[in-house]
Amino acid sequence: MPRQGYTLPVFAVAAAKAALLHLQNNIITHNTVNLDLLPEAADIPIQQVANLANDTALAITNSDPGDNLDITKNTPIWAWVKLLPRENRAEEFILEAGEGLGKTVDGEAAIYHFARRLFEVNVSPLISPDRTAIIRIILPEGRQLAQRTSNEAFGILEGLALLGTSGISQPLSAADHLEEFRAVLREKVKNCSDLVFCIGNNGFSVAQRLPIPESAIIPTGNWLGALLVEAGLYKAKSVTLLGYQGKLIKLAGGIFNTSSHIADAKLEIIAAAVVEAGGDIQIVQTVLQAKTADAAYKTLVGVQLADRVFALLAARIGDRAKKYVQKYASVELDIKVILFDRQGNIIHNLSEF
Repeated sequence: MPRQGYTLPVFAVAAAKAALLHLQNNIITHNTVNLDLLPEAADIPIQQVANLANDTALAITNSDPGDNLDITKNTPIWAWVKLLPRENRAEEFILEAGEGLGKTVDGEAAIYHFARRLFEVNVSPLISPDRTAIIRIILPEGRQLAQRTSNEAFGILEGLALLGTSGISQPLSAADHLEEFRAVLREKVKNCSDLVFCIGNNGFSVAQRLPIPESAIIPTGNWLGALLVEAGLYKAKSVTLLGYQGKLIKLAGGIFNTSSHIADAKLEIIAAAVVEAGGDIQIVQTVLQAKTADAAYKTLVGVQLADRVFALLAARIGDRAKKYVQKYASVELDIKVILFDRQGNIIHNLSEF
């Protein structure tokens, strides 16, 4: 069975609670703190905690999302906590974004509703009525990790966000959950024959912006091949593949499980399309040396090859996907393709949306 873990807000709250307990000379038993996760409860390990001054403490924990393939796995989360005299009408605690925790375009800490509720339930009871706690969450690796996400597309700048609707991190990348996605597909195809496969949470956000009706949206995880075949078997009329280009172009190379733990040839796939589009060897080498698919895309924008290359890639994705469904389901399925970049900007759209 896949091992469940906890979402990033849980570890931020745990570190803050540990720092507050330490300031109050409370001993942290077994180096863990107990959290109310609304409604579950959990004991969260604390790596280190220390006073920095009489009124200030720092606690550190490490993210553990369980068997989920999550980029935050083992990343350290720090909570710097300072207690101040509470002024009239002051809040019990004030949350601040330290280094690596993202900010919204308005400069607010990227700490969303569920995370704030966790702070309220677990931290407020520890703060005396005459004190206000300043809680600054620091993710030393957050700015670097955010470059591997689509945070900027959703207005989260300079780091990671504390978001989610649950404290439990379900291992959605584990094979057990393929059946959940199949169940969603089987239910929705009864009333909607033109489906939209959304790859990742960023796909959902782009889908809402286009806009695409929720009744058509199917989550896929990395299992595009299996779910395309499922759509064919259940008589879907069409499937629009909507995803970040660095993930979705793997289909152009015949890779139908897009997990990077299985195969990751995106730069090679882009480079092959550059050759087909008439790019020279220098451009091919630059693409192959790029650190990310987005960097490769920006290189192609700079040499005015991006439109041609990604048109070729989108066409190949559609063609490969049709042949895949034909091979394994023995049916014809119309495939359309929408590719976007890390900022959520559409870079190629072969659909009616």
